[in-house]
Amino acid sequence: MRTITLLAYLLFSLHLFGQNESNKPNIILFLVDDMGLMDTSVPMLVDKEGKPQKHHLNEFYRTPNMERLARQGIRFSQFYAQSVCSPTRVSLMTGQNSARHRVTQWINPETKNAGPADWNWKGLTSKDVTLPALLKKNGYHTIFSGKAHFAPTEYEGSNPENLGFDINIAGCAFGAPGSYFGEDGYGNLDPKRKKRAIPGLEKYHKTDVFLSEAITREAITAIDQSLQKEAPFFLYMSHYAAHSPFQTDPRFGDKYKDSGKSRPANSFATLIEGMDKSLGDLMDHLVAKGEAENTLILFVGDNGSDAPLGDTYGYFSSAPLRGKKGTCYEGGLRVPFIAGWAKPGKANFFTIAENKVHHQQIGTVMDIYATILDATGTQNPSNHTIDGVSLIPQLKGKINPDRPDHFLCHFPHSHRSSYFTTYRKGDWKLIYRYPINPGKKPLPQHELYNLTVDPYEKSNLADTKPQKLVAMIKEMIAQLEEENALYTTNNKKEVLKPGLPSGK
Repeated sequence: MRTITLLAYLLFSLHLFGQNESNKPNIILFLVDDMGLMDTSVPMLVDKEGKPQKHHLNEFYRTPNMERLARQGIRFSQFYAQSVCSPTRVSLMTGQNSARHRVTQWINPETKNAGPADWNWKGLTSKDVTLPALLKKNGYHTIFSGKAHFAPTEYEGSNPENLGFDINIAGCAFGAPGSYFGEDGYGNLDPKRKKRAIPGLEKYHKTDVFLSEAITREAITAIDQSLQKEAPFFLYMSHYAAHSPFQTDPRFGDKYKDSGKSRPANSFATLIEGMDKSLGDLMDHLVAKGEAENTLILFVGDNGSDAPLGDTYGYFSSAPLRGKKGTCYEGGLRVPFIAGWAKPGKANFFTIAENKVHHQQIGTVMDIYATILDATGTQNPSNHTIDGVSLIPQLKGKINPDRPDHFLCHFPHSHRSSYFTTYRKGDWKLIYRYPINPGKKPLPQHELYNLTVDPYEKSNLADTKPQKLVAMIKEMIAQLEEENALYTTNNKKEVLKPGLPSGK
């Protein structure tokens, strides 16, 4: 049976690419920190006819290169990440949901965050199955550039080179940079910012090169090294932007001075535009090198928006979506996802639908691992469980009948929306809160929304749809059990597992 499976896999690879093993597509995974679905001029939401619909925030942000990639490829209106950064980053590297790999909270570089006793606060290790390590075995030159945040300081996973990357540019244990300014040495030259100083960019110290620009230049240099070696490359381009501190990228500051918004909001917008310039610079360089038709770009955010625009739980930072980074609402979980070739053409390894919005099905950050393995003809180890599926059928503009229609975000920790699990299945979304409320505001234990009818989560149907509520809770519990989820405890050290409403 295993022999037949392997033969089928090899035949599929030959059919998909029509290329020999030495001729594989380059891959750029372009990850942006704290960028939600609405932090772009590209309209990601659709109207009732499935057509892209612009909202207020789309008019505020300027992302011309995201627009370029969206015209050349396909974007998803319902793409899910975890609510905070480290869980998403580990899911990208492993293809597993956070409940399974147990990095369920952002990793504090120095101390262990509160949560279940056995949650994986030490992050990734060299013993873990990781995407770059598998690609490296398959002949890829693997490059990391930017924010890592895979493990705490002093643990091996804090250095991406221990996880399968040939080159590490500026990646380390923490996620918030000491400074974005070269004049500050990115924190190295300012004693107050030394704790979060970005490593390895000394050549740019005391210059006016912004951090987003520095890591892009170094990534381009690494790409050229790969091309000289005649090896396909995998670039994990992971921007520190747009994480706080909200410092203004001086290249774009004048564009927002009359916006009517606050200084932090304007600074956040410049961080977004600087990230967008990085995307354009990479695409332009690949065109100049004749590698654009051979390079697949997967653009994604790591969690919902953290734009400093107002109420965490309301409809400001992610408007019209509710909530932002760290919350259980769609504004905390939905992120931009765009897939396209750096240049569409006959040399593309497979066709991606152009200028399309895929709104019929969801996608998740776990899918990216499976998609890259599929696109590169790389095999997942038989003993490594993954929760994602290849997006290639959807990238072609098709409906994948085998695609799961559910997404689980398990967050048994104290943060903005504390101690919750969200479960999306089809049209419906459940928010389950565990009986710990570190805040002063009383919150309902159950929230139930029909996202097709109520995409902005304004009408809680938990009381009016009791049968649906119970059905969703049962399915959520089954998914948590399948992924061997961990749970927090109360002050009596009792494990708080989810259960049905009383009397059900």
